[in-house]
Order: sequence, then structure tokens, then C-alpha cells
Amino acid sequence: MDKAKLAGIPDLPGVYIFKDKQGNILYIGKAGSLKKRVRSYFTQPQSFKIQIMSSKIADLDYLVTKSEVQARLEEARLIKQNLPPYNTAFRDDKSFPLICIGNQAFPVVWLARGTSRRLKIGVWRYFGPFPNATFLREALKSIRQIFGFRSCFKLPKRPCLYYRLKLCPAPCLGKISIKNYKEIIRNIILFLEGKRDDLINKLTSKMHKLANQNKFEEAAGVRNQIQALSSMFQEDIPSLSESYRESVELKKALGLVTRPRRIEAFDVSCIFGSSASASMVSFYEGRPDKNNYRRFRIKGTSEINDYQMLEEVVTRRYLRLINEQLPLPDLIIIDGGKGQLNIVKNKLEKLGVRLSVVSIAKQKEEIFIPHRKVPIRLKPNSPALHLIQRIRDEAHRFALAYHRTLRKKRMLEA
Repeated sequence: MDKAKLAGIPDLPGVYIFKDKQGNILYIGKAGSLKKRVRSYFTQPQSFKIQIMSSKIADLDYLVTKSEVQARLEEARLIKQNLPPYNTAFRDDKSFPLICIGNQAFPVVWLARGTSRRLKIGVWRYFGPFPNATFLREALKSIRQIFGFRSCFKLPKRPCLYYRLKLCPAPCLGKISIKNYKEIIRNIILFLEGKRDDLINKLTSKMHKLANQNKFEEAAGVRNQIQALSSMFQEDIPSLSESYRESVELKKALGLVTRPRRIEAFDVSCIFGSSASASMVSFYEGRPDKNNYRRFRIKGTSEINDYQMLEEVVTRRYLRLINEQLPLPDLIIIDGGKGQLNIVKNKLEKLGVRLSVVSIAKQKEEIFIPHRKVPIRLKPNSPALHLIQRIRDEAHRFALAYHRTLRKKRMLEA
């Protein structure tokens, strides 16, 4: 096992994947600390079975998650998908519980084992198997408290206790439409698939839409769901209302047509003239959307030229979005001055894309916008400036981290 790779494992929750010399997956596990758990296989006494497996380990992959809860869900999904030989406990679907979603008009959500007769009534989706039934019951309880769902296999004539406790939307009473109920089911599926950012982004968009329609009570209900999800994953995120205010202020300050919900920012890193690279970060509703972060190794030029490098990565990014017909951002932020802004604006025009672009110069925090000679200087306490700075700084941090990785790799290869 490569000692350098072991040393680089982060002290974060996630899933680890052991492989043999041929790249075949031997074992998949989850951990609250990847670093400590993986190292334990090679530094602490193990059972005879684990010793045999460890002797075959030649490589490993790992997946960092937001929390240990998400790591457990990812572990179960990956084991079911790959069926590693040393995950024997998971290979028997009949022994461990599943979360099932029925195929009714108002789908039932329930906990079952592979031997359950209930599985024969019609399952639309299922998740698992999971090794820990207690954890699964707690997870399902939390899902029910956040979203509410039907668990009765036959709709009763009278509302049950779950309705009185506000844990079921009561399709039996006609309190919810099929369309709205299936929206709840889709949210539960996103949660179980580990797509936490997609789910929160979706709910945030819905909250703002309801607020704009003056449906404040419904918007508050969605806000409570977002807060509960954020608390479950133990993340310290900025206030959603504050993020919304920042984006509204930014729209006014820059004279944008629409409020910028999706913002992408670029930073080029070419310290000491080697390992030139660039990064792009994506923010949605004022929060980092790390699933959409991108890294670029500069290919088109060997010279230290910020303009050419910036032109290259912008071309690669948006040409791909155009070709794959993917959504474009509402605003692009460039780290730099008027020159960098013009380079990006001209390139986007050549690609046939009309996007709002601004650049921010670090020295005086001046903001340049197209077709305006004098830069904008926002007040130091401006929410719009704080949003731009936060996104710019994150792009710079991400670019530096990638640059350091490339330099280390280059030194090891030398």
C-alpha cells in the first residue's frame, strides 16, 4: 500500500474502497474519520479474515461526505452496486433492512427486510440493505419529521395518529394532491441518494417562490425543512434570508436584469511560474455548491499569461455547458480588473453566449462591469460586496489548494 496515499487521507467522514492489484474492489466501509479508520487496518491487530484481506490491498479510493450519516447511506449504496467479496454481511439482502417506497398513487414509505411479504405488494424504489436497523429507524423517523409521508398500506376512513402529530399529510382525507405528495417522495429520494445540496437548493428555490407569491406560511414550512436538514448534516451555513438579501442587493448594485441565484467565479493560479492551474467555484443562493466546483490544468499555453489562461478555462467551461445543453449561471465573477473582464466578455460573445460578467480587483475592491469606464465601489458594509468577496475568496482558496496538489505531485515525479 502506497504510504504517501495513506498520509494524504483526510480526517473527515466518508467511505473508503479497498482494491487489489487488478483494480477489483475488495471491501467498502464507512468511517467518521477516514484517516483513522483506514490507518487502523495497517497499524492495529486485526482478525484473521481482515489480515487476509489486508494482504491483498494494493490501492484505495475514498469519498468524503458531509457527515457520518451520509457516509452510511453511501456505503450501503456502493456495496449493493459493487458486491465486494469481503462485505459478506451485506451480500444477503434477506438479512438486513431496506427503506421501501411503494408504487401507489400516494406511495407508502416503510421499513422492510428482504423476506418481508410486503415487498410483493409492489415496490417502486428501495434503498439498502443497511447493516444497522436501529440507525435506519432513526433515519426514517427524522425523514418523517422533516417531510411527512404515508405509512399505512390501506388508506383508512379516519385520520390516524400520524396526521394529528403532523407527520403525515393525510391523503386519506384528501388533504394533499397526488402531485404535491409525489413532490414529497422526490425530496425523500434525493435525501436517501445523498444528494443533500440538490435537495436544499431545490427547497430554497421553492421557499423564495412561495415568499414572492406572499404565501408566507407555506414558505415558513419549507424554511423549517431546510433548517432541519442543515442541522441533521451538522453544517454551519449562512442564513438563507441573509443570502437572499445579498443577492437582491447585488442585482441592484450591478444593474442586473434578474436576481443572481447561480454564480460562478474563476481564479487562475500560477505561483512561481509552474504547475499553472485554475479553479471555478459555484454558489447557489449564496452558498457553496461543491458538487459543481471545477479544476483546470492549463493546456493551451506554457507562458505565464493570466489573460490566455483565463480565456482557455472560460472557453472550456462554457463550451461544454453549451454542447451538453446544461443550465448557464446567472452571473460570472472574475478575479482581476478591466483587462480580465474584457477577455472573458469577448470570449463569451464569440461562443454566442450572453451572460452577466463582472470582475473585482483586490487592491481597492473595485468592481468592473462591461460598458462602464469607472469601476463601482460599494460600501464596506454592503451585503452585495460581502457576497462577491466571499465567492472570490473561495475561488482563490480552491485554486491555491489545487496548485499545491500539482506542485507536490510534480516534486514526487522529479
